[in-house]
Amino acid sequence: MRDFSYLRADSVEAARNAAALPGAMLLAGGTTLVDLAKCGVAEPSTVIDISHIEGLNAIDVDSDRAVIGALAKMSHVADSAEIKSYFPVVSEALWQAASAQLRNMATIGGNLMQRARCPYFRDPQNFPACNKRAPGSGCSAIGGVTRGHAVLGTSEACIATYPGDLAIALVAFDAEVDLGERKLKVEDFFLAPGATAEQEHDIRPGEVITGIEIPGSAAARRSTYLKIRDRQSYEFAAASAAVGLELEADGRTIRDIRVALGGVATKPWRAREVEEALKGKPLDEATVRKASELAMEGAVDHGANHYKIALAPRVIARAILKLGETA
Repeated sequence: MRDFSYLRADSVEAARNAAALPGAMLLAGGTTLVDLAKCGVAEPSTVIDISHIEGLNAIDVDSDRAVIGALAKMSHVADSAEIKSYFPVVSEALWQAASAQLRNMATIGGNLMQRARCPYFRDPQNFPACNKRAPGSGCSAIGGVTRGHAVLGTSEACIATYPGDLAIALVAFDAEVDLGERKLKVEDFFLAPGATAEQEHDIRPGEVITGIEIPGSAAARRSTYLKIRDRQSYEFAAASAAVGLELEADGRTIRDIRVALGGVATKPWRAREVEEALKGKPLDEATVRKASELAMEGAVDHGANHYKIALAPRVIARAILKLGETA
């Protein structure tokens, strides 16, 4: 870890001004930045501590929307009674992420800024070729051990899987991230690698995440997050699904459905093909399973991660049918 300057920002404006400096990085809970610095990936010239800025940890929720400050702790949001009532998928996604210690420290804004957990990306000493770290150097994962890598949204530049859980839920329900001068759909905030794998987020120098807003809906109130992983706790998803469901008055016809995938793509992945195939259709197992297969259209495996192409539709179908049982 190289030497760096430390600056404590006492306002959002001060944080934005400092964030525009070359080599500057923000520090909130520290669970992402410290981790990246330890493995030699992040080498900031200036660390800007925003953890003491007042007013950015609020959680304001009603049936119409949720507004969550960037400095709100993951555990506080997950435990909010209003979040559990109006946006259960958000609470479930947060509780299944990381360990209790990390959830008590990590912030919502920092969670959105976490970077790939690709072992090749996080080991620069043994794998110098990584387009996320050194654009144009190549992707060591291609041709390597790929069991945890992506099958959707990949390119010749990168096949690293997006590791988070919260953003999957946010993408499913059209949440926006507030960057001050502009707001973006969370889905657009995350960038697929294309030829520029080093650009993971659409955030510009001098911009700071101040919060997120999630629109309320009947589908959000009946929602869930299903995460399949190799072990029960403290593990990233092999495949996950954030799903919301609204039925017609007959209790069996799908009026609205939201589906997003985690663990299988280079960014949080909205499965709109599945949604469109199910709207207006009866909620029965055969229909749901057939539509869920559409989520893997265009998937490309790299050997050991081929199983995800079969697993992801099953996760989607299981989550939808689970919600159907509670309808």
